[in-house]
Formats: sequence, structure tokens, C-alpha cells
Amino acid sequence: MAKGKDIRITIILECTTCVRKSVNKASKGISRYMTQKNRRNMPNRLELRKFCRYCGKHTIHGEITK
Repeated sequence: MAKGKDIRITIILECTTCVRKSVNKASKGISRYMTQKNRRNMPNRLELRKFCRYCGKHTIHGEITK
């Protein structure tokens, strides 16, 4: 009865501010979150405002591929 494609997929959200800083080696690390999204409802890349422990503030976290 199950369909071939999984509708809910696991994604990784990465801080966009830390990624820019890591080029200059000013950051200690990159903040990442794991979450799930519904492929039918959100076909585009997901961007959420989450807390980054390396920046110390809420920043935009964007979806990256595995």
C-alpha cells in the first residue's frame, strides 16, 4: 500500500551568515539543524529564522543538499 516516493524528507538547515564568515576563517563553526519537510507542499528550498550559537543571534538558515 505504500507509495514508492517518500513525501516527507529529512533536510539540513545551515546558517547563511556563518557560511559567509567561514571563508574569512573568522567563525568557530557553522550552525546546522536537521528537520523534515513535505515535498508536495514545499517543493522550493526552505529558509527559516533559527538561533545560531556561533553568531549569538537569530539568523536565516537555508536548506542544503546532502
